Amino acid sequence: MTKADVALAGTNGFLPSDLRMEQWEDICPYFQELHEREIADKADLRQWILDKSELDAFLSEAFSWRYILLSLNSGDQQAVENYHYAVQHIFPRMASFEQKLNQRLVHSAFLDHIRSSQYTTYLRLVKNAVQLFCEENVPIQTEIQLQTKEYGRIFSQMTIGVDGKQMTLQKASVLLEEPDRDRRQQVYTKINERILQDTPALESLFDELVRRRNQIARNAGFENFRDYAFRLLNRFDYQPEDCILLHQSIAHEILPILDELNMARKEQLELDQLRPWDLNIDASGDGPLHPFTDAADLLSKGIECLSKIHPDFGRIISLMRERRMLDLESRPGKKPGGYNMPLQLTKLPFIFMNATQTLYDLRTLMHESGHAIHFYLTRNLELISSRRFPSEVSELAAMTMELLSMDHWHIFFPNEASLIRARINQLENVLKVLPWIATIDQFQHWVYTHPQHTREERKAEWLAILNRFSSNVVDYSGLERYMEFLWHKQLHIFEAPFYYIEYGIAQLGAIAIWKRYRETPAEAVKDYVRALKLGHTCSIGAIYQAAGIEFRFDQEYIAELARFVREEIRSLIDQLNAVHRNNASSSVRGNTAA
Repeated sequence: MTKADVALAGTNGFLPSDLRMEQWEDICPYFQELHEREIADKADLRQWILDKSELDAFLSEAFSWRYILLSLNSGDQQAVENYHYAVQHIFPRMASFEQKLNQRLVHSAFLDHIRSSQYTTYLRLVKNAVQLFCEENVPIQTEIQLQTKEYGRIFSQMTIGVDGKQMTLQKASVLLEEPDRDRRQQVYTKINERILQDTPALESLFDELVRRRNQIARNAGFENFRDYAFRLLNRFDYQPEDCILLHQSIAHEILPILDELNMARKEQLELDQLRPWDLNIDASGDGPLHPFTDAADLLSKGIECLSKIHPDFGRIISLMRERRMLDLESRPGKKPGGYNMPLQLTKLPFIFMNATQTLYDLRTLMHESGHAIHFYLTRNLELISSRRFPSEVSELAAMTMELLSMDHWHIFFPNEASLIRARINQLENVLKVLPWIATIDQFQHWVYTHPQHTREERKAEWLAILNRFSSNVVDYSGLERYMEFLWHKQLHIFEAPFYYIEYGIAQLGAIAIWKRYRETPAEAVKDYVRALKLGHTCSIGAIYQAAGIEFRFDQEYIAELARFVREEIRSLIDQLNAVHRNNASSSVRGNTAA
């Protein structure tokens, strides 16, 4: 018996408290009851909506546990079988029944009498789902869902040998922060050579995913999968043209700052050429930062840090620790990456990540804690749709938490110089990620608006886009074969197409909230919490407005935010130089006294 099979508590009365989801027959009667129930007035319709929401929450949690258990150990055959059974034998039947229930709702005679902000948003989502549904797509979507897990399996089995030991790629990447340049180059080469070993499998997998996704789009009446994906992702607040505008804004306003930072790094490290294995080391040449000793230490310090921003933030993560809703350490066989999984019936989140004692792990915990806190703050919203957030909002919660937490990183770095280095690293990464996001998004726009492309055409277009958004200061000569398939590292391209530009949109929003936090901390946090508590009961623009920021893509706005981050980095560099001068002066005085 696993968590994926056990009874789920937290029902409101429609479902029995001991209900299990082991096979379709266990849950079919509840779909049938909703389909056949008489709805005589608006009160009946409202109860019907609440009962359907409870069923959705039950199913969401059951599927979530199957995904979590598969992530924890990709070699667990029982977890693999449980997940595959649910995807192959439960999900397709559920999807077809879901369409019947959605149609019943949108055609109800009492629909116009259901009024509230969350119902308005919910009904918009339901109507969109009804319009997109296509029966012949159900088996294709099932096949895609199973195929995408192959990506995680491939990467979870990748290891390289370093110092006589086998390491996961996540652990090996930590070595790219070490001072020894030759060692960094060797590790960089080993990582990329190992990924290239699976290039044929990853290319074949992606070819098949593209083919199936294009078929889904055509079946649903769309010209291409990109346009279908925008509707599927409920992007009512912006269109593909807005994404292209954001790409251009990033290229014009962010890349010049990165060139400036990379040039300073090159000069500080006294290098003739700045190579990709030089990008993660501290610009001073010092060794990597280690903000914690193990997963338990990371969690303990993380809770203390979050409590400094708002006492409730620390309490929420403490509750998760008590309920064992976190799995933080990296180990062989564990799926790469990190995520927060909302458990919709229990109304608690689960954080999954691969900690290896790095600054990146600290960022990841703050990020996933932002997701977890966001979900917990909305746990009392009555509809599950209100607790399923647009990615532009959920990532705003997560990325903002990374930046707000920086003022309290002394908990992780008691040494002043280390603390400043960590903050510089964080802000540089805030800027670095934006061109990469634009690269990945623009690449996907091309892939899915050119459905008949060949592998060679795809490679050529990828390299052109990558070059467009890469710093001219970094020398990639001799590494072209690594660059050709660099996108293979991006899980989202395989598992969640077009779910990536949201990170860029949210990163800009997070900078704007952090800017307010530097000016009026209490007010900024209050508005941040207020925005998160809205869940998905209104538009993205309205939620950003509640947080006290704008929802914009234009170059002028991006320039304003970029200048703010640039000045903050410059200020931190000045502080670090002052610390080094003071330390050097103290050392001289000490030697003189001796």
